[in-house]
Amino acid sequence: MERFILKFLWLEKSIAVCLDQKIGDRTTPLTEYFFWPQKDAWEEMKIFLENKAWITENESILLLNQITEVINDWQGKDSIQRKDTARLREKFTNSVFIGFD
Repeated sequence: MERFILKFLWLEKSIAVCLDQKIGDRTTPLTEYFFWPQKDAWEEMKIFLENKAWITENESILLLNQITEVINDWQGKDSIQRKDTARLREKFTNSVFIGFD
């Protein structure tokens, strides 16, 4: 998954995810933000990934699994403290989290 970065917009009533591709030191957006729970962000990302033959099945699985883990953490957000946000950033090094602070 070194070719991709997941960006999460961490809001009070929703979480959003988008996918960027790394090209050298820069990134290029591949998707818009998909919001959960308003829509099924996981399913929207799955459909996007399935339609891109140049993204491997293994990469797709890793990206979708990571989205699942982050959404699960977001659902438990009432108990998350600042040190936990650092844990998320450390655990998901190929992700960007916006809206914590």
